[in-house]
Amino acid sequence: MPGTKRTASGVLGGLAGIIGLSAVAGILISATVTPAIALSGNAASSAITLFDNLPSVLEIDELMLPTTIYAKDSEGNDKVLTQFYDQNRSPVEYDEVAPAMYDAVLSSEDPRYYQHGGVDLIGTSRALLSNIQGGGETQGGSTISQQYVKNILVQRCEADANDQARTELNAAAEAAAEESGEDVVAPTGDELIAKSEEIKINCWSEATTAAGSDGIERKLQEMRYAIALEQKYSKNEILLGYLNIANFGGTTYGIDAAAKYYFGVSAADLDYAQAATLAGMVQNPNTYRIDMKGGTITNSEGVALNSEEDGYALTKQRQQYVLDRMLEDGKITQEQHDEAYEAPIVPNITTPKTGCTAATGAEYFCQYVRYVIEADPAFGETDEERTELLRRGGLNVYTTLDWELQNAAQQSVSTWTPTSLDNTKFGAVATNVEPSTGRILSIAQNTKFSESITDDPSYSSIVYAGDTEFGGSAGFSVGSTFKIFTLIDWLEQGRSVNEVLNGQVREIDSLTNSCGGDWVNFSGDTILNFNKQSGYVGTPMSFTRDSLNSGFFAMAEQLDLCDIKNDATKMGVTLGNGNEVKVDTQFSIIGSNAVSPIAMASAYGTVANNGIYCEPRAIDKVTDSNGNDVALPERTCEQVLDPAVAATAAYALEGVMAYGGTGASGNPFDGTAMLGKTGTHENLQTWLVSSSTAVATAVWVGNADGKADVFNAWYDGYQLSQARYLITKDVASVANRLYPGSAFPAPDSNLTRTVYTTLPSVVGMSIDEATSTLKAAGFTVRVGGEVDSSEAEGLVAEQSPGAGRVAGGSVVTISPSNGQGATVPNVSGSVSNAESALRAAGFGRISSSCSEDENASGESVTGTSPAAGEAVTKNTSITINYVSPDCDGGGGGGNDDDDDDDNG
Repeated sequence: MPGTKRTASGVLGGLAGIIGLSAVAGILISATVTPAIALSGNAASSAITLFDNLPSVLEIDELMLPTTIYAKDSEGNDKVLTQFYDQNRSPVEYDEVAPAMYDAVLSSEDPRYYQHGGVDLIGTSRALLSNIQGGGETQGGSTISQQYVKNILVQRCEADANDQARTELNAAAEAAAEESGEDVVAPTGDELIAKSEEIKINCWSEATTAAGSDGIERKLQEMRYAIALEQKYSKNEILLGYLNIANFGGTTYGIDAAAKYYFGVSAADLDYAQAATLAGMVQNPNTYRIDMKGGTITNSEGVALNSEEDGYALTKQRQQYVLDRMLEDGKITQEQHDEAYEAPIVPNITTPKTGCTAATGAEYFCQYVRYVIEADPAFGETDEERTELLRRGGLNVYTTLDWELQNAAQQSVSTWTPTSLDNTKFGAVATNVEPSTGRILSIAQNTKFSESITDDPSYSSIVYAGDTEFGGSAGFSVGSTFKIFTLIDWLEQGRSVNEVLNGQVREIDSLTNSCGGDWVNFSGDTILNFNKQSGYVGTPMSFTRDSLNSGFFAMAEQLDLCDIKNDATKMGVTLGNGNEVKVDTQFSIIGSNAVSPIAMASAYGTVANNGIYCEPRAIDKVTDSNGNDVALPERTCEQVLDPAVAATAAYALEGVMAYGGTGASGNPFDGTAMLGKTGTHENLQTWLVSSSTAVATAVWVGNADGKADVFNAWYDGYQLSQARYLITKDVASVANRLYPGSAFPAPDSNLTRTVYTTLPSVVGMSIDEATSTLKAAGFTVRVGGEVDSSEAEGLVAEQSPGAGRVAGGSVVTISPSNGQGATVPNVSGSVSNAESALRAAGFGRISSSCSEDENASGESVTGTSPAAGEAVTKNTSITINYVSPDCDGGGGGGNDDDDDDDNG
């Protein structure tokens, strides 16, 4: 139904064709409605033949009905989120309409409704005479049945307008291309809309104009259909059908929607004055509507008529006409008539919820659902089919939204982040996904929702939590939250999270990539850690806790980038545009890929859900207007990770959210086990993705489009880079209360084993050489104090632990030599020879000790004290032990050359 203003003369002029029609139609009416009337002559016979040849069967199409989107409130009741419609309509049953409404419409439109058979000869004749004489309300003479037919045909035409517009424009484009020899230029969206509106206006005009031969034929066809309807349906069915389909101005269709819109009451609660007003509207809905305060039409001087200022004068006149007819028919008393007649029309415009702007507090969740319906093949093969189903199909869509969690998330996002930053498109998102089902529980966003294109960066229609297909977003660089996939691959290769690696900042020469060829660091770049930390020798456990880039590079050196990419893919992570993520460089390991927050929440939820990935979904159930289930978009759950891998990954990721971890500030520490990972991308994007066993939460704060440094920007006294923690803490605390999580499964013993490795010997090496050798082997080095050693001064004299099999990454203490150490040589033979050897080794304090043995053949050295091979200082006293047949006989230098015998 067109809603544009028209001149008063134009409104009335369309009715003139009834005069020409009646002359021909009278014969046919007499023949079909009152067949007892005798007809004769060729004209009558030809007219009857023509009438009989017209189609008589009119199928009543399904009404264009709004699609209603629901979400459950905190008490589990379905709450209307919003509606989408071309025609705002809420069909009712016969007993759901006030009797006053039936009385009003019948008295004014068809007082003999229950006496005629579809066409009213008396009414048509009266209309003809009245219109010829003038001076009163113009009458069309159509019965309720005929008007019902007209509305059915108009709705059918409007339903087909989009397809017809596309067909006509495509044909015109092909013809133009053939004539010009150029390529076919497809019609634009604006062109399609304009053409569709043109077709709708023409359709309405043709269906309501009775002038000329085409108008007469249309009227005859209308009569033919009306008579057939009366033979198939009861009077009450036709009357109710008419009230449910009739237009009441603009996009308001059906008596219940009209009652609610104009007066804020249901159709069952209409009083006489309200019923008379609405009954009067059906003759010319857009002229008599009372929601346009500035008027609905203009006179020849351009002055607005039927406005709030003139008390909706035209509508009031029409209402009074209806009241007069009701009084004449005895439907109301004189008192009821007079009271309504004199009272002003006071509309109570109650705007229905429509579109996502009306989904206050959940606009972006609503927009995500709309994208799903308009893009998923489950709702139609083409874009046009899906859009028409959304706006006309009368679906009841029951979403996964949790209002309490949504409200908490939106409140937190609005509290901690601005709608824009330095006139750039700044963004913030909090979204929750249920790992065990994939149900999206909330989508909160910082911007103000608007479908209109605007230069104000505070407004957006894009769902930042979604991707291109469902939300119109290209995603955002995920930073270190992407490290989860390197961790997963590490564990899938059977590696332990307690294996020690060299996680110090260094140049990575190359990385294996079996998908597209190995990556080689031709430019010799060295990627630093956050805040330029130097890194350390550690384990994947510590690397994950501290989000150490260099540690993950050390892990990736021993993995295949292709496997890391495949892990991301099987856990539901793609680029925002739907393509596979790219893991083909060193930098991509730490999150250069642009991914949607919902996808990242689902990936972390996979770890929390024992390795089962559930595709995210926003719709629980859909029914048609009759309550029948409609097939949902296919969303599956699949075991994509070994439970042992998932449990061990959760064990490592719990360290992030624990005290001392990079994500601890976002943990509400309410007793619920939490895993998670932080992420930063070049000071432009910040993330914190976390999960309990029950709810995964992804929070992103950063640049939707721009280069603002969120580490040097502040809002309400807080650094914006910290907003991710504040929001996560708020949202997770509510999620944990509403959806209590349990402890994560224990990690796999093999994947957490202590890994032993070979500790090389570095004795005799320089301190630098020894340090380098040990670090390269994955050990931490500590230099101890100098020790006595025969090694040259400064060389490693001792190491602890000593060379051999030790726990990987053990701390090795190396001690340099002071150059004062010596080793007792092995001596033998005579005492004098032994003494010479000792002095040659640097020892100066030498003595001897004899043991007498009469069987000895002579003097013979048996050893030293300290013994041969012992490390001592060169100042150590060395005793030569020997045997002799006669110790008193001399030759051995006595028992101790440091002491003299004193015999008296």
